[in-house]
Amino acid sequence: MKRRPILYGLPVMLAATAFIFPCSGHASMQHAPSPADMVDPRIGTGGAGHTFPGASIPFGMIQPSPDTAMPEFHHAYDWAGGYQYNDPTIMGFSQTHFSGAGHSDLGDWLLMPIAGDVRMEPGDPAKPLSGYRSRFRHATEEEHPGSYSVTLDDYGVRAELTAGLRVGWHRYTFPTDKPAHILLDLRPSIYDYPGKVLWTRLRVRSDGTVSGCRTTRGWAPGRTTCFAMRFSRPMVARTLYNRETNLTYHGFRGPGNAPVDPDEQNGRAVEAVFDFGTLSTPLGVKVAISPISETNAIANLEAEGRGWDFDARRADATTAWNRALSVIDVSGSTDQRTQFYTALYHAMLAPTLSMDANGDYRGPDQEVHKARGFGFYSTWSTWDVYRAQQPLMALLRPDMSSQFVRSLLAAQQASPVGVLPIWSYQGLETWCMTGYHAVPIIADAYLAGVRGFNADAALDAMVASATSPVYGDLTDYMKLGYVPIDREAEAGSKTLEYAYDDWSLARMARAMGRTRIAETFEKRARNWHNEWDSQTGFLRARLSTGEFHTPFDPAAAAYGSDYTEGNAWQYLWYVPQDVPGLIATMGGNAKFTTRLDELFDTKVDPARFKNVEDISGLIGWYAHGNEPGHHIAYLYDYAGAPWKTQQRLQQIMDSQYNARPDGLAGNDDLGQTSAWYLFTALGFYPVAPGSNDYTIGRPFVPKAVIHLPNGRIFTMVADGLDAGHPYVASVTLNGRAQDLLHLRHEDILKGGELRFVMQATPKR
Repeated sequence: MKRRPILYGLPVMLAATAFIFPCSGHASMQHAPSPADMVDPRIGTGGAGHTFPGASIPFGMIQPSPDTAMPEFHHAYDWAGGYQYNDPTIMGFSQTHFSGAGHSDLGDWLLMPIAGDVRMEPGDPAKPLSGYRSRFRHATEEEHPGSYSVTLDDYGVRAELTAGLRVGWHRYTFPTDKPAHILLDLRPSIYDYPGKVLWTRLRVRSDGTVSGCRTTRGWAPGRTTCFAMRFSRPMVARTLYNRETNLTYHGFRGPGNAPVDPDEQNGRAVEAVFDFGTLSTPLGVKVAISPISETNAIANLEAEGRGWDFDARRADATTAWNRALSVIDVSGSTDQRTQFYTALYHAMLAPTLSMDANGDYRGPDQEVHKARGFGFYSTWSTWDVYRAQQPLMALLRPDMSSQFVRSLLAAQQASPVGVLPIWSYQGLETWCMTGYHAVPIIADAYLAGVRGFNADAALDAMVASATSPVYGDLTDYMKLGYVPIDREAEAGSKTLEYAYDDWSLARMARAMGRTRIAETFEKRARNWHNEWDSQTGFLRARLSTGEFHTPFDPAAAAYGSDYTEGNAWQYLWYVPQDVPGLIATMGGNAKFTTRLDELFDTKVDPARFKNVEDISGLIGWYAHGNEPGHHIAYLYDYAGAPWKTQQRLQQIMDSQYNARPDGLAGNDDLGQTSAWYLFTALGFYPVAPGSNDYTIGRPFVPKAVIHLPNGRIFTMVADGLDAGHPYVASVTLNGRAQDLLHLRHEDILKGGELRFVMQATPKR
């Protein structure tokens, strides 16, 4: 079935509400489970992964999901998604979550349905009924894209969640013989710590609408988020609490006859209990959020939360996911299709919309701005997603890629220091991680043919970020050709990252005819040479005097050391813009492949990295659970040993991915690890985003049909693919013999067929 092209430049109010995705409805889907049926949101919720199992729509603003714990900050790494599969209890259902982040926040507006007696504290998970949390069993959980349900065993309550763009829908079925309550706790937060909540306001309005705002000093300091909530039936009573203790001044009591003010409560430890008596039918709850105000949250609820048909809203969410996921029809075993479509699902959860229905959004300057003609998206883990997740969106969803670029540019224009987002969410900058990787996101999108944004303004924003006098010691970098370690932590990896970002900027400038800019940044892209130490054979940090930093241990890794979340072994290969140059510097193909083999084959005790929790998924020194090495297995291709790339990819796929809750190594990092899987399963990977070049590896699914946004179809076929035939014998593109190394982006966009013939032994 031929698909109509995706329309560019649609206002997000139309595009997001109407779910303008590629058409679905292929004949094959009528006789097989739909893509959404194959997704398992539990993958990545056990151990590493840090995904959440709850409800969202593609790139949606709200994510109602269960939270099994919100522990204190220093012990919260494993709960970055709010949920851990092996936990025995659910604390409640909050409305905002990250998918796969290594750090975290959010967990706003925690709701807990309670039947019978109400306890006001969460309690101890090891002591049933010590608080309001409840035991649950995985046998009662149902997880699907856009919906989640579970039975809370301690209350006998069936909880169901689904989501729209800005509104989360809850349906709670209570036992008929116990009074029904909804507890709202405004105190907890993912990555919690004492004093994190700066202030909270909660009110019950005359029509029964509950609304409020909360300001926290978390990952994004001074973040304010607001909500509006309605119930499907009137409450019979309510109690609002401020549970702060040791206050010197409480203020004066407001009007009302209840022990506490019945209509409004302010403070840093606010809770509320809403009573509904005994219920013979389910209770509906709908919650809208806003980064701006209660007024906007109510307006979002009015615009997108009409009616009480939970099943219809759940069907809408399922339809949205089927439309999004059907951009690729993949064949294979049940496990293969489950892993593939779950990875595609995870790759389409972020960036997330961060704009109200009226176009208001909050910028990094904390001011309110208005988006006109585009949707403002945030949740930007640029250090991770520039590598594969955003290139995947440029290929599959250029309509969304255009919106993403416009969002990055809007954030830069509102930035107090004029820098593109580094790691931002809900419009605010956290300054987490390194590099200026919004630059390659924009360059890759432009060079891939994404349009709908002002390219000259984009290039100016990229140059402003790459020449900032206040960010990441760029002043020394521009003067010395490297970042000195005695003036900036993690300078070794920062120099390498800046050089790659500079190359991508030069690529876009060259394509636009901005020659002077291109020449400047082409020169800067060669700065990686300044870190090469021929004595040790590693890329090393230097002092401002020019000397290499000593003492030097290539195995050493620590936060704030010479390298960002890695060591010298892992950053030795970070020159994706000039792999031939790196090979030559290291002594040629044979020496290069020998060092690569040493990277993968060295026996390494994982305990070595116990204090750097992000380094995981080890195969020798290679760490698939962290992003700096995601391109490394493909580098054998450049040294004339593609069969070794094929071997390493098999090793990574077998050890780092499976269709279980612990099926993701490390953090999924807003879809990056999942995007690596998707590209690799298809048989090619963007080693250097911005090059328009994919490096060919080997396929892991027998057939995949990509329905391109221009209406064409690109098919990948792997003849003879099975466990006994893991090597590539030949590759043809539209019947023409293809070298075993590269595939051009423009060749994919033309449509056609990429065919692999597999064999049992390596083709040397």
